[in-house]
Amino acid sequence: MTKITKLLIANRGEIAVRVMRTARRMGIATVAVYSDADAAAVHVTSADEAVCIGGAAPSESYLRVDAIIEAARATAADAIHPGYGFLAENPALAAACAEAGIIFVGPPTEAIANMGDKAAAKRLMEAAGVPCVPGYDGSDQTPLVLLAKAKEIGFPIMIKATAGGGGRGMRLVNSEAEFETELGSAQSEAKSAFGDGTVLLERAIVNPRHVEIQIMADRHGNAIHLGERDCSVQRRHQKLIEEAPSPAVDAGLRARMGEASVKAALAIGYEGAGTFEYLLDGDGQFFFMEMNTRLQVEHPVTEAVTGLDLVELQLRIAGGEALPVSQDDVSFSGHAIEARLCAEDAEDGFMPQSGRLARWRPAGTVRTDHALCDGADIPPFYDSMIAKLIAHGADREAARQKLIAGLGETQALGVRTNQGFLRDCIRHPMFAAGKATTAFIGDYRGELRPDRESEDRAIAGLAAALMRASENTSLAPGFAAPMRLARGEQVYTPRIVARGEGRCDIHDGGKVHSITVTGRDGDTVHFEEGRRSRQAVLIVLKGTIWLHLDGRSHDFVDLTFAPEVTVNAARDGKVRASMNGTVVSVAAKVGDTVTRGQTLLVLEAMKMEHGHPAIVDGTVSAVHVEPGAQVTAHTVLVEIEV
Repeated sequence: MTKITKLLIANRGEIAVRVMRTARRMGIATVAVYSDADAAAVHVTSADEAVCIGGAAPSESYLRVDAIIEAARATAADAIHPGYGFLAENPALAAACAEAGIIFVGPPTEAIANMGDKAAAKRLMEAAGVPCVPGYDGSDQTPLVLLAKAKEIGFPIMIKATAGGGGRGMRLVNSEAEFETELGSAQSEAKSAFGDGTVLLERAIVNPRHVEIQIMADRHGNAIHLGERDCSVQRRHQKLIEEAPSPAVDAGLRARMGEASVKAALAIGYEGAGTFEYLLDGDGQFFFMEMNTRLQVEHPVTEAVTGLDLVELQLRIAGGEALPVSQDDVSFSGHAIEARLCAEDAEDGFMPQSGRLARWRPAGTVRTDHALCDGADIPPFYDSMIAKLIAHGADREAARQKLIAGLGETQALGVRTNQGFLRDCIRHPMFAAGKATTAFIGDYRGELRPDRESEDRAIAGLAAALMRASENTSLAPGFAAPMRLARGEQVYTPRIVARGEGRCDIHDGGKVHSITVTGRDGDTVHFEEGRRSRQAVLIVLKGTIWLHLDGRSHDFVDLTFAPEVTVNAARDGKVRASMNGTVVSVAAKVGDTVTRGQTLLVLEAMKMEHGHPAIVDGTVSAVHVEPGAQVTAHTVLVEIEV
C-alpha cells in the first residue's frame, strides 16, 4: 500500500471542493489547479496550495496533461484526482501519471481507453454477456454508409460520439430526411468537444428510463455494486435530476443489473469507481449504453442512501487498499434526489448564461455541493452546472418535498439559472408519481410553468413597486412613476403611484393592487400585500432588477429611461450573440440571400453548440466574426439588409 499524503485535484468548481472536503478529513493535503478565468475561484482558495496552469479556454488549461503533471511535480503531490469532465476519462492523463510515478485516482489506462471508445466498450460488454442495444459501430464513417446502416437499424435512431459523454455529440434522428443534418451536427460537436468526430448508431429505445449502476472495484479482485440511480429527467441528453433508488427498479431487477455490472467490471480488470449506464424499457429489459470510468456528478445520492463516502473509497483503493466493504455489507436507507443547478435560461432553450453572481445563499436544509460565493464569476468556458442540491428522506415523497423546499430557499441572483424549472419538474404529477422517463421534459414542457408572460407581468410590477417604495421613500404621495421593464422581447409598463409611508399602488393593464414596504434588512425587503406579510430579496445591478420571491428568481432590464428603439433592437436585422462564447463556424457571407430561421453561424458556450439563425428575410450586408473568435453576449455578429 502507498499512503497518499498530498492530492492534486485536476478539476475545478464544486467537484474540486467536494474532493478536498474528504481529503482534508483523511488528513491529506490538497493542491488546486486553475485557469486565468478561475484565479479568484472558491476551489482555488479552498486548497492548501494552488497552481495556475494556463488560459481560460479548457484546451489552454484544464485539458493540458503536461501542465497538470508539472503542477503535481512542482508541489510534490503524490496523487492526482481527475474529478469528472475534462481529463477524467482521458487515458493520456492516467498514462502520464504512471510514467511520472504519481498515483492516478481512477482505473488503469487500458480500462479508460476501452470504455472511452463507445464502440469498443459495446463489443466488450457483449463479450461479457451484458445486453446491448442493436446498432452500428464500424470504422467506415462515410455519410452514405452511415445512412445505409441507419436504414438497416430502422428509425428512430441515436447518433452518438464514440469518444463522447455528457450528451455532447448525441442526436435523436426520427426520419431519413433529418439524418444528414443531424449527423453533421453531431460530428461537429464531437470533434469540438473531444477532438474526434467518429460516431456510432443505435436503435432508439422509445421513452426509456436512464438507470445506472454504481460499482467499486479494487486491485485485489474484489468488486461490488452500490445500487442504482435513476437519471431519466434530462434536457439535451444531459441529466438534470437524479435519484436513488429508481422508482422503476425492484430488488430482483437491482440484483440482475448489479450482478451484470460487477461481472463486466471484473472482466475488464477495472479498479476504482465506475458507472454502468443502461436504458430500461417498459418491460424491465435493460440495455448497456456506456461505462463512465470516473466519479459521477450524481454520486451524492448513492452516498446518501448507502452512508458511504465514494471519494474516500476511491482514495483508499488508489492507495492499494482492499475494499473495506463486501456486497453483503451494502445496505440502503431511505431515498435521495439530486437537482443540478445550472447557469442557463430554461425559458430560452436552456441557453447557457455567464456573468457574475451578485448573491449566493445556499439552503441550509439540504446538502449543497458548490464552489460559489457573492461575486463569484460564472465563465462561459466550462459546463453550465454551478451547484447540486441533494435531499435525503425516509421515503421518496419526503425527499421530494425536502428538495422542493431547498430549491425555494436557495438564492442565486445575478445570473439566470434553472432553479424555478427544477422546482416545476419535481412538483409535476408525473415526477411525483415516479413515472418520469427520458421523454419527460419533452412531453410536459408546456405544463412546466405554462403562463410565464402573465406571471412575469405581475412580478415586474411588484419588483418596480418594491424598488420605488424601498429606495425612493421621498416621493410625494400621488406621484406616478411610469416604468418600462423587459425580459427578453417582452416589455412590461407598470405605473407606480406613491401613497406615502412605504405604500404604493401598481397600475398595470387596467388592474390596480397595493403593497406596503414595512422594512428592509440589507437586500431583503419586507412588505405587506393585502393581509399577507411577505418578503423578497431585491438587488439592482447594472440596470437589471433581480428579485427572489416565493422560491423563484426573476430578472428584468430597466428600460424606463432608455430610448424606445432599444426594445425593438432584436428586429433590426442584426444577429446578436445570445451569450458569451466562441465562434465555431460561419455559414454566411456578404451578398447571401437568407431566410428567417436559417442558421448563419454557430457559437459554442459551456461545452454546447448553439446555432444562431437569421431573424429576418433579406441579404447579408456584413459579417463581423470568423471561426475561433471570442464574443460577448449581444455582440452584433451578422447584419441583414431587408
